[in-house]
Amino acid sequence: MEIAGYNMPEELYYDQYHFWTRVDGDELVIGMDDFAEKLAGQIVFVQLPFVGKVVTAGKKFAKVESGKWLGTVYSPADGEISAVNEELEANPSLINSDCYGKGWMYKIRPVDMSQINTLIHGGKDVIEAWLLEDIKKFKKD
Repeated sequence: MEIAGYNMPEELYYDQYHFWTRVDGDELVIGMDDFAEKLAGQIVFVQLPFVGKVVTAGKKFAKVESGKWLGTVYSPADGEISAVNEELEANPSLINSDCYGKGWMYKIRPVDMSQINTLIHGGKDVIEAWLLEDIKKFKKD
């Protein structure tokens, strides 16, 4: 769905830092949402943690950089990194061109899938209210 010029798929889960999570079988796929990638500008670097790294819900585990911004990626659930998008090493701008597709960043095999229920999810009303509030907040900065 489009909200104020940003593509925000309804079926995804979002964290407060504008990273999305999608359930894919027994894994979680994580990436940067359209609002974040547009706000950050051209992505120039993505830290790719090693497969097998143990992550904890709410704790940082990687970084993303643009020419004007450095962001931290937080895990949506306790678990283990099961895959990283190695294409981002050579072409981190895939996040800018296809943030929900080829620009995915990490996959996590969670210990407890229900942990993602703390993320922002629930249809247009929920996502739109959150996004419009953040648009106002970031336009002031």
